Amino acid sequence: MREITYAQALNEAMSEEMRREKNLIFMGEDVGVYGGAFGVSRGMYEEFGPERVLDTPITELAITGCAAGASMTGLRTIVEIMFSDFMTLAMEQLANQAAKNRFQFGGQGSVPMVLRAPGGSGTGAAEQHSQSLEAWVAHVPGLKVVIPSTPYDAKGLLKASIRDNNPVVFLEQKLLYRTKGEVPEVDDDYIIPLGKADIKREGKDVTIITYGRMVQRSLKVAEDLAKEGVDVEVVDIRTLVPLDKETLINSAKKTGKVLIVHEACQTGGFGGELVSVVVDSDAFFYLDAPVKRLGGLDVPIPYNPNLEAQVVPTEEKITAAIKSLL
Repeated sequence: MREITYAQALNEAMSEEMRREKNLIFMGEDVGVYGGAFGVSRGMYEEFGPERVLDTPITELAITGCAAGASMTGLRTIVEIMFSDFMTLAMEQLANQAAKNRFQFGGQGSVPMVLRAPGGSGTGAAEQHSQSLEAWVAHVPGLKVVIPSTPYDAKGLLKASIRDNNPVVFLEQKLLYRTKGEVPEVDDDYIIPLGKADIKREGKDVTIITYGRMVQRSLKVAEDLAKEGVDVEVVDIRTLVPLDKETLINSAKKTGKVLIVHEACQTGGFGGELVSVVVDSDAFFYLDAPVKRLGGLDVPIPYNPNLEAQVVPTEEKITAAIKSLL
């Protein structure tokens, strides 16, 4: 199977779906002529033209409202928010309009809209361009939330999100854009269903439940600990909403020890929800130790690269957390 980057996988997913669905449009700041702030949409403006790939003014509230309205009235839309931090400016339209429309009208309407946004730290973009806000949007009923960790998952999950008739927040960790991985050739049937976790590594001693950039970090720790005789299972949830609870519960029952790892601030983070899934199930009776969380520090992301690197879970911190469970 060929290898392409995470960014290329996203580009392919959007382009294939736009060829397939003529009512699909794509809008955002610099997504057209410039090809996107991170180069994800290069070539799309030239192929689909200015009526379907729309460069917008710098106003996240208006972009999101336009996409939501267009989706309610017959189009399918992809909207790119240049940094996920700027979802804060779009939340009224996203949380109060797009998320609630189908409920308000008794299922008579739908909002087939995908909001793509790069997030997370590691690029030196400082506190207003480096946050991980997935817990905010996961808290809103009516929104689906997706965070792929590999090019393979990015393409399959984005295609599934575009075909969904509900609003989907699709978050992309910025440091993953240039990572490479195996992705199938062009295939309309290449879809990864939302709500299905993936066991990235089988293990029997301890489970790491994670997502996004922390998947690669957890896998590296697992490989290192294998040399010491510790067999770590790594579960990538992939979609926060809907959440594949069954896979998490079964893994916890198998290993008896669970570590939750995410980049976002630990307080109020989605890790708390993941803990409750395990302890509110029959997996609780299989646990040999309390479920442990390892999230980011409760501070704004620093600009200084040495400080920035220590704000989120590092391989050393993940290793120490696993050893404390054992």
